[in-house]
Amino acid sequence: MASLEEAMELRTLGISTPVLLLQGFRNREEMELCLNHKIEPVVHSMYQFEHIQKYLQTEILSGVGRVWVKFNSGMNRLGLNKEQALQVYGDLHRHPETEVVLMSHLASADELDNPAAIDFTQRQIEEFDALRQQIAESTQGPVQGSLAASSGILELPQTHHQFVRPGFMLYGASPFASRSAEEIGLQPVMTLSARIIAINDVYAGATIGYGATYRCKQNTRVGIVSIGYADGYPRSAKNGTPVVVKCQGGPRRTGLLGRVSMDMLAIDLTGMESVKIADEVVLWGRDLPADEVARSADTISYELFCKVTKRVEFVYTD
Repeated sequence: MASLEEAMELRTLGISTPVLLLQGFRNREEMELCLNHKIEPVVHSMYQFEHIQKYLQTEILSGVGRVWVKFNSGMNRLGLNKEQALQVYGDLHRHPETEVVLMSHLASADELDNPAAIDFTQRQIEEFDALRQQIAESTQGPVQGSLAASSGILELPQTHHQFVRPGFMLYGASPFASRSAEEIGLQPVMTLSARIIAINDVYAGATIGYGATYRCKQNTRVGIVSIGYADGYPRSAKNGTPVVVKCQGGPRRTGLLGRVSMDMLAIDLTGMESVKIADEVVLWGRDLPADEVARSADTISYELFCKVTKRVEFVYTD
C-alpha cells in the first residue's frame, strides 16, 4: 500500500495477510501503528531508521517483525544510499526477531524498445546485486531481495529474488507501451461501465456539450451516459474516444461526442436503432482495453485505474 491509511483500512476489513507500506511511516506514532497491526514498513530514510532504533532501545525488544530496507539504485525518488543501506541493514539484522528485506525499484524496466533504458535498467540491477553481495559477506548470511515490479516480473527473471511486487499487472493490463495485455497473456479484471439515461435526435449543424466543441456533420442520434469526470472518467478524452454499448444484437463500438461533463458524457448512436434507455455502456474493460482509452485521453491506463472515485458503485465478482 502507498499510505498507512490504506493499510489500516485493510486491517479494519479483517484482512490479516502481510501488508507492505511502500512509503513507510512519517513519525513514531505511525511506526507504532505499523508494528501493532503487523504492517511491514519500508525504511527509505535515516529518520525512519532512527525511530526504529529508539523504539528498540526503549521497549527493550529483540525485534520488530519484517522491515524492508530500500536502496536507491538510480531512480532517485526514495531510498538510502549504499553506505546508509549497509548500516541500516546491518543494525536491524542484529536483532534476532527482525526479518530484513533489501529492496529497490527499477525506473525504466517497462521501456522494452529503448536501448538507453535497457542499459540503465541493467546498471540498476548490477548496483542492487552488488549491494546484496556486500551485505551477505558482512552479515555472513543470505540476503532476501525484492526488485521486480510488474515489468520485471514479466521480462526480467534475474530480478525476481525472494519477493516480487506485482502492481499494474494485477488489473490484467500491460505495463509495456509496445505490447498489449493480450500479447502477454493478461486478461482485464476491471470494467468501468455506466447506463444510458437519455437518447436525443439532433439535426446536422447542432453542437454537443460544453463549449459547443463538437458540431454534428449529419443528423445524429445522441446517447447521454451517466458518468463523467467526477466519477473518474478522464475529462481529457477526445471526440471519438471509443466506448462499447451492450445492446440487443450484441456489443456495438462507438465514440464520444463533445466534452466530458462532470456527471455525464455524450456518445454517437447514429445507426444503432436497437439501443435503448438503461443499456450498459462499457468505458473500459474486457470489451475495450484501457490502454486504447488512455491513448485517446493523452494519459496512461495506470491513471485511469487510480482515478475512479468512491461515488462509483464497486461490484466484486469471483
